[in-house]
Amino acid sequence: MQTSPLTAAVRLRGLRPDWLNNPKVWRTEVLAGLVVALALIPEAISFSIIAGVDPKIGLFASFTMAVTISIVGGRRAMISAATGAVALVIGPLNREHGLGYLVAAVILAGVIQIALGALGVAKLMRFVPRSVMIGFVNALAILIFMAQVPEMTHVPWAVYPLIAAGLALMVFFPKVTTVIPAPLVSIVILTVITLAAGIAVPTVGDKGDLPSSLPVPGLPDVPFTMDTLTVIAPYALAMALVGLMESLMTAKLVDDITDTHSSKTRESIGQGVANIVTGFFGGMGGCAMIGQTMINVKVSGARTRLSTFLAGAFLMVLCIVFGPIVSDIPMAALVAVMVMVSFATFDWHSIAPKTLKRMPLGEIAVMVITVACVVATSNLAIGVVVGSITAMVIFAKRVAHFANVTAHTAPDGGSVVYSVTGELFFASSNDLVGQFDYAGDPDKVVIDLTDAHIWDASSVAALDAIETKYKQRGKTVEIIGLNTPSADIHDKLSGELTSH
Repeated sequence: MQTSPLTAAVRLRGLRPDWLNNPKVWRTEVLAGLVVALALIPEAISFSIIAGVDPKIGLFASFTMAVTISIVGGRRAMISAATGAVALVIGPLNREHGLGYLVAAVILAGVIQIALGALGVAKLMRFVPRSVMIGFVNALAILIFMAQVPEMTHVPWAVYPLIAAGLALMVFFPKVTTVIPAPLVSIVILTVITLAAGIAVPTVGDKGDLPSSLPVPGLPDVPFTMDTLTVIAPYALAMALVGLMESLMTAKLVDDITDTHSSKTRESIGQGVANIVTGFFGGMGGCAMIGQTMINVKVSGARTRLSTFLAGAFLMVLCIVFGPIVSDIPMAALVAVMVMVSFATFDWHSIAPKTLKRMPLGEIAVMVITVACVVATSNLAIGVVVGSITAMVIFAKRVAHFANVTAHTAPDGGSVVYSVTGELFFASSNDLVGQFDYAGDPDKVVIDLTDAHIWDASSVAALDAIETKYKQRGKTVEIIGLNTPSADIHDKLSGELTSH
């Protein structure tokens, strides 16, 4: 059966990306990529300074990370580039051993990320509570704003009206049209004003020299020995974990904003591939850039891989071809963009009085602790880990109170039935042993677990201890009502948890 040319064309159209089928999507993605590229330049240069490397190293990393992740990543429209978190982790390695060791650590970190992705580390994201996620988002917004403060202090007075004008443009221009992203309009207009009026304010060029050629691939300049591996391994592992944490959290955030699902496993492996490629091109590595991702997704409305690819491609074009023009962009324009991103990122509903009144105290505490840890350490990964552990402790403490024991003595006094209800695990089972009357109970004791569930070895050990105490007094114990999973773990571990 032959397929008509029209049918074949329709099928082919269905396989093509959205940006090829829809001119409006194409325009949105291209302009979003341009805005992100402009915002990436000063950020990448700043992170290079943190890591102690030449600004070109950070710009090369942002280029290779963005282009590579647009192909191999699991979350469409997410931006990966050189980041502050990664710079903080590998900066000491560069200062102590040099750029060659830093590049080698980036490549090894990529290998570790691929391994962790293949092992399913992305599935751990399901254990991140909502309160931690909200704290993560709010802390992110605060960090984005705090990063702009140095650009607003000890500067010429003209910077402040320029920032105000940029914010006003981004608030009111979308009411006129959304065809062109407001951040791009703001950057262009403020640049034209400062150049035309000859206003002396800090510019992108003041951050450092832009590259004049594309990066060239090569091997890191280090001895390939076990000593080198010993030196770089701790830094590579730390970078891999921090990079994956930030990338997966950002991917989850974009999932929520766009109401779409992404493959976290593919994203984990993709981050590893992107870091390996970046390392072989002499870059400083990176991970998902949350601020730039918010510009791309939330402010500019991008939804496809094209915007991510173009962000990296435009970055190099802007640096190499339009370097002199880009260098004249006032930092005030980019600061205004990032302040707007900070405001849009913060979850204002989470701190509304009405919300706080209804929210359980433990949830509020977890959110506050997450924010405090992130802001104090400037490390989103640390905040997420501490917040998640706090949430688990609060949850365990809350659930531990749900294990109750009630006794019912038979009318003839010959036996007693203890009904246990709730979840039995390490937190709740610790108090279980003390809720039985070993001396006063009759000779036959029945423990009814119909309304309980055994989760771990601690619970089995507690039941064994109860049986032992009764047997020492010549009394028999019968455990009934175990559901299948509880019976399996009890049969497997009972009598095996204490030395004989």
